[in-house]
Amino acid sequence: MKADKIRNLTEEELRHQERDLADQLFKLKFQLNMGQTESLKKIRGLRKDIARVKTILGERTRAAATEKR
Repeated sequence: MKADKIRNLTEEELRHQERDLADQLFKLKFQLNMGQTESLKKIRGLRKDIARVKTILGERTRAAATEKR
């Protein structure tokens, strides 16, 4: 998922997206440990997507904090 697409989401949608991505990551890690999959690229991509979502949420939080001052 591209950062531009993530920036267009609302804060609620971002939190929902973060939960969905974390759930997918958990399932893939579980499958990897059980020996059912070897999709390391997909795990790596999910981790990067989660980081992007968290970064944009953090940016918005910091921007809202500076506006309140």
